[in-house]
Amino acid sequence: MTLALLFPGQGSQAVGMGAQLADAFRSARDVFAEVDEALGQKLSVLMREGPEDQLTLTENAQPALMAVSMAAIRALKEEFGFDVATAACVAGHSLGEYSALAAAGAISLSDTARLLKLRGQAMQRAVPVGQGAMASLIGPRTDLALAEAAAAAGAELGVCVVANDNNAGNIVISGEKAAVDRAIEKAKELGARAIPLNVSAPFHCPLMQPAADEMADALSSATILAPVVPVVANVLARPESDPEVIRRLLVEQVTGRVRWRESMEWMAGEGGVTRFIEVGSGKVLTGMAKRIAPDAEGVALNTPEDLEAFAKLMV
Repeated sequence: MTLALLFPGQGSQAVGMGAQLADAFRSARDVFAEVDEALGQKLSVLMREGPEDQLTLTENAQPALMAVSMAAIRALKEEFGFDVATAACVAGHSLGEYSALAAAGAISLSDTARLLKLRGQAMQRAVPVGQGAMASLIGPRTDLALAEAAAAAGAELGVCVVANDNNAGNIVISGEKAAVDRAIEKAKELGARAIPLNVSAPFHCPLMQPAADEMADALSSATILAPVVPVVANVLARPESDPEVIRRLLVEQVTGRVRWRESMEWMAGEGGVTRFIEVGSGKVLTGMAKRIAPDAEGVALNTPEDLEAFAKLMV
C-alpha cells in the first residue's frame, strides 16, 4: 500500500501527550531532551504535567506538538526500523508542516523547535488580544463556496478570509472580530452552523503579516535541506522538495490558507496514497482523512502499542 505520513496542528495538544512514548522508548526521551535544550525550557515537563492553560499557549503548543510527532518518528526508526523514505509523501496541518519537514530530514529537530517557538510568539504578537477572531463553519451544507460567501460578507467590515479548508462540512474563517461576527451571521443565513473558536489570535489571515515578516527573517538564515520525500505544502496543496521554495512557502503559510482538503485530495488522487498515517498527538487528521478520502485507510499513531502494531503491518 502507498502511504503518507500526516502531522497534526494546533488543537491536538493535551496534557500527558507523549508521556507513554517517553516511558517506553529511550529514543522518544532523547527527542524531548533535545527540544528542551534547544528551547532552554522544560517543555517536556509542561507536556506531561501541565497546567493545560500554559500548554495551550501558542508558543508552547506548537513546539510541543512537533516534539511528540518527532518522538514517534524517532521511535519508529530506532525501535522498529521504519524509514520515512518509504512513504510517498508527508504533510502537516499548519504547524504540522514543520513536523513533516523535520521528519523528512529537511530541518533539524533543534532548529524546528526554535522556529516553532518563534512562530508561536510572533503569531501571538501580531494582533492584540480581542481584536481578531476565528470561527468554524460546520454542517452538511458547509462547503468552500458557502464559506467564501460568508467571508465576503464579513470583509465589508474588515479583514475576513477562509483560513482553513479542512474538509467539506468543516471550514474555518479568520480576521477582525467585527468582520468575523458578520461572517458568522451570513453563514447561518446560508445554512451552516458557526462556532466562534477559543483562540488567542486570528491565524492564517492577512492580519498575521507581522508574524510572516518575523518568520521570513528567521527562515532566511535557517538550514533547509531537500526532504527525503516530497512535502505536500499547505499553501500549494501540491508536493514540494526544493529547499528555497519550501523556505518561501513557510513564510506564505503564516498568512495563507491551509488547503488541507485539496492536499488530501491530491494525495489520495494523483499521489496514489491508500493509507494515511497520523503521527503524534490525537486523531483529528485521521477523522478528516476518512471524510475526504473514504476509500483510503486512516491510522493514528499515539501510543507505543500503536507504533508496534503499525511496524508489524509494514513487515
